[in-house]
Amino acid sequence: GHWEKFGANMFVCETTEGEELAVKPMNCPGHIQIFNVGQKSYRDLPLRLAEFGACHRYEPSGALHGIMRLRAFTQDDAHIFCREDQIEEETTRFVRLLNSVYSDFGVHLDSVKLALRPDLRAGTDEVWDIAEDKLERAARQAVNIGIERMPGEGAFYGPKLEFHLRDAIGRTWQCGTLQLDFVLPERLDAEYTAEDGSKQRPVVLHRAVFGAVERFLGILIENHAGAFPLWLAPTQVVVATITSDADDYALAVAQELRAAGLRVETDLRNEKINYKIREHSLAKAPVIAVVGRREAEEGKVALRRFGSDGQEILSLAQAAKTLALEALAPDVARSTAAASASPREPVGAREAG
Repeated sequence: GHWEKFGANMFVCETTEGEELAVKPMNCPGHIQIFNVGQKSYRDLPLRLAEFGACHRYEPSGALHGIMRLRAFTQDDAHIFCREDQIEEETTRFVRLLNSVYSDFGVHLDSVKLALRPDLRAGTDEVWDIAEDKLERAARQAVNIGIERMPGEGAFYGPKLEFHLRDAIGRTWQCGTLQLDFVLPERLDAEYTAEDGSKQRPVVLHRAVFGAVERFLGILIENHAGAFPLWLAPTQVVVATITSDADDYALAVAQELRAAGLRVETDLRNEKINYKIREHSLAKAPVIAVVGRREAEEGKVALRRFGSDGQEILSLAQAAKTLALEALAPDVARSTAAASASPREPVGAREAG
């Protein structure tokens, strides 16, 4: 149904042989084709397929907006194939995942909206009645803030939940989505064998946490004003020399920090250290590791953190260990803390996730 219902938003070209082709606007049909390989049983459900997939859409030129709205973008796209009785549980799992990811990135939900059937749509009214009812009931169980209903704003193949974030200057953007779809499995002949041996259509939940990765990145840049937390910053540490006779030691420090898993740059320029510190502070580098002749002789570094006037003198080994722990992504840090706090379980003691 994409060609009939979404064709105006596709990038289309015609070959010299008269073929009319379109660049992929969505990942959904490909995932259903993967599902259709081999026989599927009710025991296989829910089956979850995910990818960071490239999409291309012919957005009107007036709608383009930096990296917030593009004609070519990447989605963290996933499709959950499940039975009707699994919709509520899968919705709850998705909302839990979305809240966890947003918390790690330091962004918070502004609103949740339920987009209902558009005028141009695939599927019968009876199917839409079922889909809208099931998604709304599941959403109200899973989401702990009010849900705004938006008639006419759903995808052409099903209703969707939209998770909106507010950026630093007050604008709201749709990022995460969860769409309930009875239509595409029917159109692309997806089926599984039910417990009674009959052939049934799966329900497909289309889900994205970031939505367009570029848009989510734009929100992060604005919300953090470029001052990313250590785990997220593209350059985590800048090793800056006070004098040129510390160049070799600075390179050794950088090598040690990289070995600890950090993203490191060096500044060996023949400039005053205050000039270097000011320049890298303006660039909002999370950590500047200052080294001179004394640090080289004692095997230490002076750590200056963004937003702080003071510095911390540590041995190189201690600095590498400290920064490596601070640079763990929040979910990894939680897992590491939990693992160190609990006794080790024997192999096979924990149920596979």
